[in-house]
Amino acid sequence: MRTSTGAPIRSFRILLFSLIGCLPAVSALSQGNPPYRNPTLPIEQRVADLLSRMTLEEKIAQLTSAMERTVNSSDPKSSLVDAKGSFQPERAAVLIKDGIGQISRPSGMRGPRQMAEFTNSIQRWAKENTRLGIPILFHEECLHGHAAVKGTSFPQAIALASTWDPKIVEDVFSATANEVRARGSHQCLTPVLDVARDPRWGRTEETYGEDPYLASRIGVAAVKGFQGSGHNIDRSHVIATAKHFAVHGQPEGGANVGPGNYSERTIREFFLKPFEAAVREGSIQSVMASYNEIDGVPSHGNKFLLDNILRQEWGFNGIVVSDYFGIRQLRSKHFVVGTGEEAAKLALESGVDIELPYIEVNHLLLDQVKQGKVSEAYIDRAAARILRSKFITGLFDDPFVDPDIAEKVTNNGEHRQLALEAARKSIILLKNEGGLLPLHKANYKRIAVIGPNAKEVHLGGYSGTPGRGVSILDGIKAKVGSGIDIQYAVGVKITETRGDSETMPTFEDKLTLGDPVLNAKRIREAVGVAEKSDLIILALGGNEQTCREAWANHLGDRNDLDLLGNQDDLVKAMLELGKPVVVFLIHGRPNSINYIAQTVPAILEGWYLGQETGTAVADVLFGDYSPGGKLPITVPRSVGQLPIYYYQKPSARLEYVDSASSPLYPFGWGLSYTTFKYGKITLLPDTIGLEGKTRVSVDVTNAGTTSGDEVVQLYIRDEVSSITRPVKELRGFRRITLDPGKTQTVEFTLGPEELSFLNRDMRRVVEPGTFKIMIGGNSVDLIETTLNVIAK
Repeated sequence: MRTSTGAPIRSFRILLFSLIGCLPAVSALSQGNPPYRNPTLPIEQRVADLLSRMTLEEKIAQLTSAMERTVNSSDPKSSLVDAKGSFQPERAAVLIKDGIGQISRPSGMRGPRQMAEFTNSIQRWAKENTRLGIPILFHEECLHGHAAVKGTSFPQAIALASTWDPKIVEDVFSATANEVRARGSHQCLTPVLDVARDPRWGRTEETYGEDPYLASRIGVAAVKGFQGSGHNIDRSHVIATAKHFAVHGQPEGGANVGPGNYSERTIREFFLKPFEAAVREGSIQSVMASYNEIDGVPSHGNKFLLDNILRQEWGFNGIVVSDYFGIRQLRSKHFVVGTGEEAAKLALESGVDIELPYIEVNHLLLDQVKQGKVSEAYIDRAAARILRSKFITGLFDDPFVDPDIAEKVTNNGEHRQLALEAARKSIILLKNEGGLLPLHKANYKRIAVIGPNAKEVHLGGYSGTPGRGVSILDGIKAKVGSGIDIQYAVGVKITETRGDSETMPTFEDKLTLGDPVLNAKRIREAVGVAEKSDLIILALGGNEQTCREAWANHLGDRNDLDLLGNQDDLVKAMLELGKPVVVFLIHGRPNSINYIAQTVPAILEGWYLGQETGTAVADVLFGDYSPGGKLPITVPRSVGQLPIYYYQKPSARLEYVDSASSPLYPFGWGLSYTTFKYGKITLLPDTIGLEGKTRVSVDVTNAGTTSGDEVVQLYIRDEVSSITRPVKELRGFRRITLDPGKTQTVEFTLGPEELSFLNRDMRRVVEPGTFKIMIGGNSVDLIETTLNVIAK
């Protein structure tokens, strides 16, 4: 990728000096009413005033962060809290005497009230005991709800994408923001906008799938949910953070933080699309640099990425935060610098504004500025951005929260109901041979609920301890009541190990896969339970140890996508009993479930469904809710097919000698308990100019006997182009609910935004010619028509 010039830093200095020049000549600080404390003044003026009053040490302090400790050490001298987790002002007076930019994850193991009181105590100290009273910005992990004690746990990101419903995603993250802000934090390190193009990667579950358009729509909805619609961030919202910027979702070998060495065209057309939408449409206020490298340049030191593209091209005006330890890794992992000082300098000059989560290298900037090795203008630029984030969140005006409200808001009845609705909408019906589903209670006297994911509630990565969780087993028991005998057996174990707690197993390094000998015994026990039953429900898939963020000695990526833990053996033993079998999948990545797909009559996909898992699963199994989710990622037959994202180039696929080239289940796939029929596509007009637009409409009818949801999907193909284009690309979707016999006209608009691409000169253009317009309920079963684009 291209290099950049030093023009932005010069422009920043000119702007800063001009704002400072507008300030009153007499020190407002001495008058007790400095302009930066005046909420009626423009934020830019308040930032400039405050920055002009700060010492170099105070400015650099804003570029640093801490957790409960200021460094990654067990030394109690580095801790801001005592053994009970209480804030210690006397330690803060030494460790962060010049203030600090952020404090990471103050939630710890604190409940809502405790966290609110904790953040209040720190803010009070900062306001009363630092020279300028600069408040502290707190951030949290919020991938699918606040990852904290009692925080509402919504479906995992990949499941939220399966709803194909931006409105419910916005609602989920609005609720999350409300919980986080009520407890005293102001920023969430979410959403993950990586385009997941290799399911071996353990962080696939954190994404919104493989498609740039779908990820953009869901991502923008998430940003709006977090930040709200105002120019600033009000007291019920937080700063959202788009991550991981960039090209993090298809690492070499499927290994976390592996290089993303793709062409600039591929990067811009696919990997950057969700980030660009978050900036241009969502006005996102924070972006996190990614761990990986692109063409030999690590993202934390990539000025072209963080400055030229993000700020100059897209107009981003927020803060760029490091990923945890990402600046240090310029030296320890990438070896592009030889010292911590050089790492801090490179990251700062490339556009990283603050180091998370500890004070590791950015404090080393102080001597470098004094020695003339780093321009103070870079310090001013980053500090101004950090200060701005504190002004737009209102921290200078009122940094405190009410612990009573924190308790009232967190995981309340409204949020639980939203979690249930999101879980229902996330569930995907992959197969329903013979109409086995929905289940009718009158047909069964005894049901066997079997599998490693039946009795435990699996929330997925970056989860907290919500204090509430409904397992599939408990959900089914509650649904059927005493009229049906429910029997349980574990069947097999995917892993013999578990984490530090039931809900946070991602942090346990040790991983021991299921023991085949023990699993054989467990299967025999399951057979004994199942042979006495009328129906078998299998809860299978993966868990938080087999699919997670990987680092040294903490495994999470796969070199194979088959189910672990002898689960196919369990399925075979169940089928041999001659009973009807239903499989429900709970996991973080698409697995190659070939045997199950071939032999089991009914299969449902759930990913991780959050704290209300069991209730949602039972609602769908017994027909109280008709499944309407769709796959946001392709399910491969084997790793040999990878990459298998649907928007392949025309030359990308041939049949294999030993296997079909088609996926097990295509992108956008999902059945219903009813059926839908599509009418003819109408284009008004069917011929447009290069800057023109057309309205695309289609009638969709519920041709079945029950109400249901359908996701109407619109794809295009540029049939002849100067640059090769994918065989199809998603350009619109709409989730609708239809009663039996009802018809709805669904409309989309296609114009330059949807039809353009980067030509040979890397300019975005629409070329004259024909476009195939395709509509259907998945990416394979489509009706089509032709749009003509002419040069006028």
